[in-house]
Amino acid sequence: MMASSDVDIRGEGSLFSDQNPSEMDALCPSPPGPSRPQRNYERIGGQTGTSFCQTLIHLLKGNIGTGLLGLPLAVKNAGLVLGPVSLLCMGIIAVHCMRLLVKCSHHLSAKVNRPSLTYGEAVQYGMENVSWLRRHSQWGKRTVNLFLIITQLGFCCVYFVFLSDNVKQVVEAANATTFNCHVNHTNQTEVLVPSFNSRLYMLCFLPAVILLVFTPNLKFLAPLSLVANLVMTASLVLIYVYSLTNIKYPINLPKVGRAKDYPLFFGTAIFAFEGIGVVLPLENKMQRPQSFTLVLYLGMGIVTCLYISLGTIGYLCFGEHIGGSITLNLPNCWTYQAVKLLYCFGIFITFALQFYVPAEILIPPVVARVSQRWETAVDLLLRTVLVVFTCALAILIPELDLVISLVGSVSSSFLALIFPPILQIIAFHTEGLSPLVAVKNVVISLVGLVGFLTGTYIAIEEIIGRNAQKHEETFSSYMVQ
Repeated sequence: MMASSDVDIRGEGSLFSDQNPSEMDALCPSPPGPSRPQRNYERIGGQTGTSFCQTLIHLLKGNIGTGLLGLPLAVKNAGLVLGPVSLLCMGIIAVHCMRLLVKCSHHLSAKVNRPSLTYGEAVQYGMENVSWLRRHSQWGKRTVNLFLIITQLGFCCVYFVFLSDNVKQVVEAANATTFNCHVNHTNQTEVLVPSFNSRLYMLCFLPAVILLVFTPNLKFLAPLSLVANLVMTASLVLIYVYSLTNIKYPINLPKVGRAKDYPLFFGTAIFAFEGIGVVLPLENKMQRPQSFTLVLYLGMGIVTCLYISLGTIGYLCFGEHIGGSITLNLPNCWTYQAVKLLYCFGIFITFALQFYVPAEILIPPVVARVSQRWETAVDLLLRTVLVVFTCALAILIPELDLVISLVGSVSSSFLALIFPPILQIIAFHTEGLSPLVAVKNVVISLVGLVGFLTGTYIAIEEIIGRNAQKHEETFSSYMVQ
């Protein structure tokens, strides 16, 4: 779940700049070489590009994060049968939209004789392909950049909530944590010693996160990022093992969930699948870009199987008690408390990678307006403001499942489902695009639009409802005292 594409740090115009950064630019620099039209997607000096396996690993990393851990609750919202089927359908549509984006990028980069295009540039040049949209083409790029910023900052908000919820649970259960992982027969972590409100945990994490984003170059975090990937992988394996070995029979769970909860499923699922932002940067940096289609299908096939399996197994294991993250349901023993802490470490390091995108879009144009003497101070100040902003949003909505669903519905639906089909229509409308293809694209975009409207509405309604319930409970307990 990362974002788009090549970096021009001193570019002009904030989210209106010509090129968008991605964490790939820092950890995986672009190889030199001529344009695609000249070399048929081969590059001179291709040995400096990423290999098939490296690209596959980056694609998996870009799609596997906190969204995966929230899928068991998503399956609960959709139902034991409808949930996995819907995840499969959404995976197929998401991969198709990623393929559309790559296809349109190839077509448009050849037309404008550019070696590669970012997501925003692809939309811009696509709009220039339509006479009545040509004068507004810059707004296409700006809109994509805006949604990229919203998405990445939304991920950062989710990370604050995830860190606070999991660490809070570990701290509260510390006194009764044992080495026996089968003591708790309810399959849920017992809260034994109430501690601070989760919002205070977010404030405790705030200074550490601010120091983390002060890192001048993401290459310095590469070793930690590798360690984070390893511990998160190990944690996922342990979560799978526990969930598979603790499914309770007979299974008596609803096959189809409530219609009102389905939009929440949509938001969580599309949040998990929103890795479309890494597609063009990865394809642009490959030694052999013509092999990217195979990487895309293989990688997203693995991701889709992982999503369906963990979502279904997690729901089967924990049933109606499933939390916003499956880690919150793990038993009260040291092994699985360590799993939570290790995953938190991985998410903490990933925060810097996700933060890199909006920071490099928003900060450089402001820094360019001040004297060289104040550049560093202004840069650090703006980074601090952005982190405080994401923390403040998380404090306002400390509900992990609803934050994930809201971010997915608001921004991920546009980037992953709505924009790519429309881009194909405007990019190929002069090439004799089949009416069936146009209808198919309109249907996909409409699905994304309906998901955006219903998912956003239901998520906001649930947030308001839960806050009202908490205030009522607090008031009642105060009156009793």
